[in-house]
Amino acid sequence: MNQERVCLDCGEVLHGRADKKFCDDQCRNNYNNQLNSSSYNLVRNINNILRRNRRILEELNPSGKTKTTRKKLAAKGLDFEYHTHTYQTQTGKTYHFCYEYGYLPLEGDEVLLVKREEKNE
Repeated sequence: MNQERVCLDCGEVLHGRADKKFCDDQCRNNYNNQLNSSSYNLVRNINNILRRNRRILEELNPSGKTKTTRKKLAAKGLDFEYHTHTYQTQTGKTYHFCYEYGYLPLEGDEVLLVKREEKNE
């Protein structure tokens, strides 16, 4: 009934508390980092893309509303596949937002850049 317990990371025999799972903090950290690494990498990569998209939209739109081209956005590195949310107007136009900065595709290559202002309540 007295089964030997081993560290979940390195396999060393554990001594001490009955509910102990790791021999030290290094093994605990290593085990949890390994466990979360694949999903964490995916989330980190997507967040990096979103932050880059926001930075590009902010850089090209200092006044809060301006026009540019899709080609210029792509040249700066904007990834059109990633945005935080969309907003559809009553007329059917769809704005794509990356946090508070957004864009509306217009005729041809033109794009309207906008900044959403926070409402003070």
